[in-house]
Amino acid sequence: MKRSSISLKKLVSFLDSELSLSEFPKDDSANGLQVEGRERVGKVGLAVDACGYTFERAKERGVDFLLVHHGLIWGGLKSIRGVAGKRIKALLDSGISLYACHLPLDWHPRYGNNAELLRVLSLKKMGEFGEYHGKRIGYWGKTGTAMQMDVFVKFVDKTLKTRSSYVDFKKKVRNVGVVSGGGWSAIHDAEELGIDTFLTGEPSHSAYHLAKEMGVNLIFAGHYATETLGVKAVGEMLKKKLGLAVEFIDHPTGL
Repeated sequence: MKRSSISLKKLVSFLDSELSLSEFPKDDSANGLQVEGRERVGKVGLAVDACGYTFERAKERGVDFLLVHHGLIWGGLKSIRGVAGKRIKALLDSGISLYACHLPLDWHPRYGNNAELLRVLSLKKMGEFGEYHGKRIGYWGKTGTAMQMDVFVKFVDKTLKTRSSYVDFKKKVRNVGVVSGGGWSAIHDAEELGIDTFLTGEPSHSAYHLAKEMGVNLIFAGHYATETLGVKAVGEMLKKKLGLAVEFIDHPTGL
């Protein structure tokens, strides 16, 4: 059976609109098409990180268009040499386009990392949470019933296939704030919203004392583990709406 395909120009325009890139004009990431490849797209690769491993696997698996959360261009390229040069050359040589979606994919209410975290953790969405660059990019939600911290952490680990580190300040888990990746600074919203438990990706020494004085439980579930959900959700959308073949390229860092 012949698989569906779409022009690169139409796919980029569709994604720019569907992922609401214009919502984050101050993002350090150059969101959108970063490297232009072949003119038609039949297979989309999805990954968290733009790196050599991801590019190699994408080429092996016949990917035309690679959509990532962490792209190659942050605040503009100063030179194309060393690792940066090798990465861009690998893409150009293979004809694979690279498309990045950073903060818009953390925030997005349908496909975003944080909305997806609430969904897979069975948290009822109550509102936005975690201001960054003038916009709240995370969400907070309620558990079905109050839970002991160790029970909730085990559920998080099983669901995300991760091993969380956590700090338990002896509060039961009921109102959970979620910001994926390196979102520890979102804890400043916890007092205002009555959050008892804050879940993010990377551990932060700075978060500890704030959390202790606020009485907020902390869960660090891993930067990578908390940011695979968004690209996967976009992939499912592309498969349903455009009929494109999609494949997730997994490359966990354990961090």
